[in-house]
Amino acid sequence: MAARDEDRGTNGDGWVHCAQGHRHWGRFGAAGLLVTADDRVLLAHRVFWSHHGGTWGIPGGARDSAETARDTALREAGEETGLEAAVVVVTDETVDDHGGWSYTTVHGGLTVPPPDLEPTDGEATELRWVPLGEVDALDLHPGFAGFWHGPHAPVH
Repeated sequence: MAARDEDRGTNGDGWVHCAQGHRHWGRFGAAGLLVTADDRVLLAHRVFWSHHGGTWGIPGGARDSAETARDTALREAGEETGLEAAVVVVTDETVDDHGGWSYTTVHGGLTVPPPDLEPTDGEATELRWVPLGEVDALDLHPGFAGFWHGPHAPVH
């Protein structure tokens, strides 16, 4: 018997347009993990073929229909970086609602020192624990840049 999309965890993959007329990845929205440790944040340098490729952002991706934003962020971070969900303590969530589509930034810290991580799924060319004060020096994904310069970003 063939696996259903719901069983594979891929039923959220696909492009949609929000009420603001933007094109977004994730039929049910998307979520990412903003994880900090030792005054550094884990960032991924997105591969050239991805949406806004060549920019830096947090690990994340499309939500599946039955998945919470927290579950999505932890799953995507694990798939993209190898970071184990068990070492992440979720502290908050910030929602950027575009009308019909939203991106949830799940905030968290670690219960262990920041591990050395390598990209694991081909969606990033590099992972880096970036000091909070140096994030602005990078070419940021536009959505992440909006969050980073908003009221919900970590103090930097």
